[in-house]
Amino acid sequence: MPYQKFNRDKLILKPLSERKNKVNIEADHIPTDMPPKNLSEKGFELVRQTVDKIKKAKALNRSVMLTFGAHTIKNGMAPTLIALMNDGWLTHLATNGAGIIHDWEFSFLGKSSEDVRENVKHGEFGTWQETGYYINLAIVVGAYEGLGYGESVGKMISNEGLQIPDEQELLHAASNVNGCDLSKAAAALDLLGTIRKYGIKSGFMSIPHPFKKYSVQARAYELGIPFTAHPMIGHDIIYVHPLNNCAAIGRAAQNDFLSFANSVSNLENGVYMSIGSAVMSPMIFEKSMSMTQNVETQLGRHLDNHFMLVVDLAESEWDWSKNGEPPMDNPAYYLRYCKTFSRMGGEMHYLTADNRDFLLALYQELSK
Repeated sequence: MPYQKFNRDKLILKPLSERKNKVNIEADHIPTDMPPKNLSEKGFELVRQTVDKIKKAKALNRSVMLTFGAHTIKNGMAPTLIALMNDGWLTHLATNGAGIIHDWEFSFLGKSSEDVRENVKHGEFGTWQETGYYINLAIVVGAYEGLGYGESVGKMISNEGLQIPDEQELLHAASNVNGCDLSKAAAALDLLGTIRKYGIKSGFMSIPHPFKKYSVQARAYELGIPFTAHPMIGHDIIYVHPLNNCAAIGRAAQNDFLSFANSVSNLENGVYMSIGSAVMSPMIFEKSMSMTQNVETQLGRHLDNHFMLVVDLAESEWDWSKNGEPPMDNPAYYLRYCKTFSRMGGEMHYLTADNRDFLLALYQELSK
């Protein structure tokens, strides 16, 4: 017997405009010329070392990857991330599902970050019509188009709308299983079911994004820089909305994971920066690195000369670069992100810092 499932169609969804938000992107964004407030001398030293590595990686056409948790977006760091892309310093950005949502809400509404405690109490946390409707729809459309999760949302923001195919096109794709990839046929059926359930008309659906200049994923889409999303089912508010289709999310997220792994495969003499991501970044990195080494060893090679900088708020006195992995009776052993990256070969450093201070210092040093 299948498990009983919660019926999301029973939910009362409210307009996003009625939600109280903690962050207003126009008032709260961080300008790129703001001096870092609390970066230590060790921090500046590591930033300068990272800058040297990034410049060498750029000259060699190697990957420079920046992976971050949602707070990097919520903290108003979009202008700095966009400037780093515009100036050609980053080849790949990656975040989790919440990072995608904050970026989209800033682009669409100019505000984000609800009161979780208060809204859960009233059964209103995440029950916002536009966030769930448009992000989920963008992913279902993007999965049919063969796009990634972040790419699908970035395209919607950049174009200020979605191109909805007509039913005949989708029926043809779904029935032409001998002439096309089976996953395309399945994606067509997912999209067909969505547009029928919600009465969505074919053609261009206009979705204004008046604050899209603050969208990191839209700018990445416009520049052709991979901006990948690495979600976990049920972790984000878009799963609350009945339009949510986890099969489509799986297809899009798989495309993003393979894009991420491809960038990792180009990390010889490259740079990987992980900022405020305790779980997602180390987990996807170690699998991608293992796949890379598998292929490299078949070719008689090995990826060894990659530089990794991990930035987070937790204090750690352990010198991972000199002393390797600490013993199990040392609390530093349980800093998952440090432990994981220290096992990935190459050169790894850990910096205790606020993501705002680190990114500002990084951009300002690169701009000298």
